[in-house]
Amino acid sequence: MRVAMMGSGGDAPGMNPAIKRFVEVAFEMGHEPYFIYDGLEGLIDGKISKAHYKDVAGIIHRGGAIIGSSRSKRWYEQRYRKEAYENLAKEGIEAILVMGGDGSFRAMDVFRKEYDVGFIGIPTTIDNDIYGTDLCLGVDTALNVIRDAVDKIRDTASTFARAFVIETMGRECGYLAAVSAITSGAEVCVIPEVDFDKALATKILRQEIAHGRRYIIAIVAEGTKRTQEIASWLEKDIGMETRVTVLGHIQRGGNPSVKDRLLGFGFAVEALEALARGEKGRVVVYKNGKFSTISLSEALKPYVIDEDILSMLHFLD
Repeated sequence: MRVAMMGSGGDAPGMNPAIKRFVEVAFEMGHEPYFIYDGLEGLIDGKISKAHYKDVAGIIHRGGAIIGSSRSKRWYEQRYRKEAYENLAKEGIEAILVMGGDGSFRAMDVFRKEYDVGFIGIPTTIDNDIYGTDLCLGVDTALNVIRDAVDKIRDTASTFARAFVIETMGRECGYLAAVSAITSGAEVCVIPEVDFDKALATKILRQEIAHGRRYIIAIVAEGTKRTQEIASWLEKDIGMETRVTVLGHIQRGGNPSVKDRLLGFGFAVEALEALARGEKGRVVVYKNGKFSTISLSEALKPYVIDEDILSMLHFLD
């Protein structure tokens, strides 16, 4: 079988380990591996070529994806999806493995319903907002990047007796902010999934300051759009000099953690084994320490943060 791999949407640490393992295992299984460069845009433009061992040598430690990625407005037009299919057909490619998130999987859902193309998804997003999987590729590295940044900021916060508001990525999902707040010991966490009780937080923080608290760490998910509001509250109501740090795209870069390297390997292998089982329109998931697949329709269900995580946050009703 001729099978191709591509990235789609935002990049995430662990993509290169997945790419490397895809090539190695595809050859072991007797397949012909191909790369689709630059995501959906590259698929439309026919940027497809055979993959070789030499292409994946020495990439395991690198962040990003050697095959590139993209988002595509052209994909919404059927004529461009037709061009994409014709490019696959010209190369004789029967199936594609797509590393992406919710938007990428929805794009593939439309594509596979129009054309006879095997599709297996690999959940790849630091937002960790794909239903049915405990972790998406890249999340562990992103959490470690955030941890390192918060630890460094705490040094300055404690030295100058300041409050720091740290904004994390995650789109509309507060997973990164919630887990980071718990594991860094932040005093405040604001995420889309939970109503932030400002009155209760004010009462608690004022009491703690009266008993000697010198600094405050507040972690805010970008999806709340409340970063500046929380900073103003800490400055005016709590009475502590406040600084804002938006971590931004450093959360998507960097060499992948051991966990993400192993996840990349496992996702790629399970995707190829799913194709060998004759599966199409499936997404690989990592649940309770094991890899398996679920239907694409199930993977597109709304994601909800585990209640055990939410219960550990401060200032919750």
